[in-house]
Amino acid sequence: MKSERHAFILVADEKYWKKLCERSKASNETHVFVRKNKVGPINAQRLLFYVKKPVMQIRGVADFVERLTGAPEELWRDYGAESCFESFEEFCKFAQGREVMTFLRFKNFVELENPKTAKALKGILGSLQGFRGGYVDFETAKQLIT
Repeated sequence: MKSERHAFILVADEKYWKKLCERSKASNETHVFVRKNKVGPINAQRLLFYVKKPVMQIRGVADFVERLTGAPEELWRDYGAESCFESFEEFCKFAQGREVMTFLRFKNFVELENPKTAKALKGILGSLQGFRGGYVDFETAKQLIT
């Protein structure tokens, strides 16, 4: 039986997505996706990157490594170099004074060459109105990225 939590869809704005792509082209190592709260997958094999309006497409996929939560300063000290932020100041501006944040580590990041249209995604996931991401099973993940 395939896992019901095979993949986790992360939601990114277009600006963050572009920075992530630039960073991944510069280095094929492990990267982190930064969340402003203690949310994200604990157990998943893959991460799918959904870019919200105006794009509304899953634009990339990667292998999930681990989820780390904690004080922003500690996470930055240990893993900030894996993020798309160019400085601690830029990271702090993004963190907006939060006491706990999440770093989702991943590797083998790939941009999809032919991402599904928003209409096709709606047919698979249902409404994208207020979409916040979440777990999907193996078959759904396969439909979303092929």
